[in-house]
Amino acid sequence: MSDNLPLYTLIHVLLSVVGIVAGLVVVGGFMAGVHFRRWVACFLATTILTNVTGFGFPFVTLLPSHIVATLSLIVLPIAVFALYGKGLAGSWRRVFVVLSVLALYLNVFVLMAQLLQKIPVLAALAPNPQAPAFALSQLFVLVLFVGLGRAAVRGFGNADLAHVA
Repeated sequence: MSDNLPLYTLIHVLLSVVGIVAGLVVVGGFMAGVHFRRWVACFLATTILTNVTGFGFPFVTLLPSHIVATLSLIVLPIAVFALYGKGLAGSWRRVFVVLSVLALYLNVFVLMAQLLQKIPVLAALAPNPQAPAFALSQLFVLVLFVGLGRAAVRGFGNADLAHVA
């Protein structure tokens, strides 16, 4: 694996970026009351793969990213079931929206942590997760996603499912 680690990392990062972009499109659709089926499928698949591939990196101890990935891998099957198993019927639609936004938030949470760790200018501001800049940036992302989640539930929670793209 060590010979293929750069390629593996590239694949993991690409899956993550595609998942985040697709997730933003999906949430934007929710807010507009539209269900983008293909974007949703892309978001779910790439987000699941991102979390699974995160466990393929060499590690000795359990890392915060593993805990976040585990949470996401608990949330995502329920979202998939709400969509494909229950067809978004009744309260399953809101469950799906909330869990989709939560899965996207978890990916963005890890992205922010990685950016703060890997980009030298940001690493100087937040050299560790206990730094105030780290906490403030993550709090900002959390508040942003709470707002997005509320708007997504309002927009798609009662939307006519005929609005499918």
